[in-house]
Amino acid sequence: MSKVRIVAEYLEFLRRGKRWWLLPLVLLLLLFGAILVLAQGSALAPFIYALF
Repeated sequence: MSKVRIVAEYLEFLRRGKRWWLLPLVLLLLLFGAILVLAQGSALAPFIYALF
């Protein structure tokens, strides 16, 4: 339940502070993190790590 609360607080922060430009940045960072975690054990891992 605490993870849902953190997301709700973050969205409230974006709404009150009119900082919607931060949302794409956070989503992009989450996407990169998910790609690294999912590709860690695959044969594509050396190619993905070369991008960073």
